[in-house]
Amino acid sequence: MRPRFWETVKLDKMTPEEWEALCDGCGKCCLNKIEYEDTGEVEFTRVACRLLDGETCRCTQYPIRKQFVPDCVSLTPKRLPEVAYWMPQTCAYRLLFEGKPLFDWHPLVSGDPETVHSAGVSVRGWTVPEFEVSEDDWDDYIIEGGL
Repeated sequence: MRPRFWETVKLDKMTPEEWEALCDGCGKCCLNKIEYEDTGEVEFTRVACRLLDGETCRCTQYPIRKQFVPDCVSLTPKRLPEVAYWMPQTCAYRLLFEGKPLFDWHPLVSGDPETVHSAGVSVRGWTVPEFEVSEDDWDDYIIEGGL
């Protein structure tokens, strides 16, 4: 990867390796969300996708996740404008799309994949697997203040 590529390379000009490296491993995008049709508001819940490992904050089936979760979003530079609004405010893809810098705890900046966890930005240890909660009850698990 090019040095500090995220500061100089446009999202749609990144290599696949660079694009994937933008993911900080927080796991927030794998939280189930409630989107209100009338307002467009999106609220995050503590209810995690069935494929999220709550300790590593990574998808357990990432390369083949769509086989298990057909509506899982495959994030690409082309799709980013239509989905950025529901991504976490700390997400590197969203930050760069909005012209903002990465946080110091981001592994690309810190050089350490654990800093996202030590900074308290990841979902490590506080999610509930979706198979334990009825979709009708997700509103009981809304994260106040958003992400």
